[in-house]
Amino acid sequence: MNDGKERGDLVFSGILNVYKEAGYTSNDVIARLRGILRQRKIGHAGTLDPAAVGVLPTLLGNATKISEYMMDHEKTYEAVLFLGVRTDTQDMTGQILSSSGVNAQEAEVREAVLSFLGGYDQVPPMYSAKQKDGKRLYDLAREGRVVDREAVRVKIPEIEILEISLPRVHFRVKCSKGTYIRTLCADIGEKLSCGGAMESLTRTRVGDFYIEDSLKLDEIERLRDLGELEGRIVPIEEMFLDCLRTRTIPEADRKLLNGNPLTMHELSLPRRGGGDMIRVCGSDGEFQAVYQLDTRRNLYKPYRILSYRGDLQDEPSKV
Repeated sequence: MNDGKERGDLVFSGILNVYKEAGYTSNDVIARLRGILRQRKIGHAGTLDPAAVGVLPTLLGNATKISEYMMDHEKTYEAVLFLGVRTDTQDMTGQILSSSGVNAQEAEVREAVLSFLGGYDQVPPMYSAKQKDGKRLYDLAREGRVVDREAVRVKIPEIEILEISLPRVHFRVKCSKGTYIRTLCADIGEKLSCGGAMESLTRTRVGDFYIEDSLKLDEIERLRDLGELEGRIVPIEEMFLDCLRTRTIPEADRKLLNGNPLTMHELSLPRRGGGDMIRVCGSDGEFQAVYQLDTRRNLYKPYRILSYRGDLQDEPSKV
């Protein structure tokens, strides 16, 4: 699990399921983890707002190389929508722009919420990290500017209403990456013509990482002191278990170590290959990389080079 030395300390490599507590930014979590684990190379897979809580997969060591892959995972949230109010941030931490009574009946509220099942074209909020002309939207918002944003198609395969106690609506939603639950709450409010803002948010799942298995920062520190943390870190290879696992022939080990493209013969594969993505081990059977099929040349090229020993170059050669 360790992939080298950094300042003489053990360096962890893999995914750690962190429970982000309220009041922390996602970057705050990373900063504290760097202190706890005594290593610099740490990232996360999906920002949570400071007031939100829940699952924040953190990427340790060489796992930072699969951040883009991790971002693609489907997510599940539980949210409380407060109807009858509009805010500049689309949640209850923002400035209230208007408020009104809620005239809708429970059946109308239920219909409005469920109308978003399947997905819709969502306009990203101004208070978000998306960029417009090279500037973050939240920076523009803090300057008092509102700019046009292109709608993004988001997928919502599941919405379940857990409780309606007007003006509050507690619901669970499963959604694709890039979905803003704050905006979903505001859009439900607009559909009911009374406005709405998100009052609370809990992320209960990111891909195969669930809230019941997540660790608070204090728990991580305790497990570190007990020498039991390594068993809670998910190896990088487990993120690609649906990909065929194969070995290079001994003569191709050096090409793998250097991040070069590999032929079907060098990967011990039939001419038709082993699928779009494969897990590649050296001839000794140690997992080293994820490769992607290049259909034009009928060979595999590096998707991510991942070494637990830390003796591979950081990036594959250009292909």
